[in-house]
Amino acid sequence: MPAALDGAPPVWTLDPRWQAVDFVSDLHLADDTPRTTATFCAYLQHTTADAVLLLGDIFEVWVGDDCLDEPGSFEARCAATLAQAARQRCVGFMVGNRDFLLGAAACQAIGLRALPDPTLLSAWGQRTLIAHGDAWCLDDIPYQQFRQQVRSAQWQQAFLARPLAERRAIARQLRTASENQKHRLGASAYVDLDTTAVDQALHAAGAAVLVHGHTHRPATHALADGLTRHVLSDWHCEPDDAPRRAEVLRWTSNGFTRLHVDERGRTTPC
Repeated sequence: MPAALDGAPPVWTLDPRWQAVDFVSDLHLADDTPRTTATFCAYLQHTTADAVLLLGDIFEVWVGDDCLDEPGSFEARCAATLAQAARQRCVGFMVGNRDFLLGAAACQAIGLRALPDPTLLSAWGQRTLIAHGDAWCLDDIPYQQFRQQVRSAQWQQAFLARPLAERRAIARQLRTASENQKHRLGASAYVDLDTTAVDQALHAAGAAVLVHGHTHRPATHALADGLTRHVLSDWHCEPDDAPRRAEVLRWTSNGFTRLHVDERGRTTPC
């Protein structure tokens, strides 16, 4: 089993003064997604949530924290926006399969709370398990093998030792290969989470709800034993994106609500 399934997840008891927590994932922000980036930045400015928890793949790719030192880089501009948001409210960051190289030191420098995958949240007398989700896509054996390789300290040390320009070139090649595969396979390119693994994780954590991203299949699933799985939306706001999609999932004492995010960053119930 993946390491994310081993042992009990860390527990985060949320501030009892908080009234709303927003979950976001799979923005896949990049230099060539200006409208998606602008929509997300506007949302961060206007959200009324006490905390925004980013559950992975916020960036299309992250090739190392030294990209923040590159003057005018896309990552540095995004980091400045996130830092401003983190001064206004709690912003948590959990890495995904695209931005797993974003390190704890960079999170701290930006002002983000680093979230282990998975993490158990406790609030309003409820327990909610949050994860990116990729570790539980057990039927995707080639990806799980790739994930094990790139999450190893040895691979990361060797990759990060390469010049930044070379790492960016490798990332572009991998991104092109990934896009070609998605066009070839369509919806089947995204393998869903293993139901047994999800059930085991929820019961082990004593949680009734799982919130995750990764699969690009936003939905709410009623599971056995009264459990619930909320799948977060990916974001597509570019002119050629059809249909346009930008959603957050809000958690309050009354439960979970999906919110549509418009171009100005304003939210309305879906």
